Amino acid sequence: MNNDYRKMIDRAIEVFNRYRSPEVTAKLIRLEGDELEIEFSGPYCRTCGYYDYFDDFVIEADDIGLNIEIESVKDVEDYAVVKFRVKGIKKVE
Repeated sequence: MNNDYRKMIDRAIEVFNRYRSPEVTAKLIRLEGDELEIEFSGPYCRTCGYYDYFDDFVIEADDIGLNIEIESVKDVEDYAVVKFRVKGIKKVE
């Protein structure tokens, strides 16, 4: 994986956190090949709109040119770990 790819992921996390933290905060916990895992933690609602946060991360990534999709969601007591798969990188104008 090249350094630009990692920078795009870091940027998506930064933008996501800018608008949603402290209610929910994203943190990269694993990056291997085209898979990444993000931990989402905070006092956010875990009933209504729970998956909206994860979908919002997909949108933030897409806005900077990183095409990702959700592979799985692991619910833990105080946080969630979401596995994403990178489908590609697009040119952003």
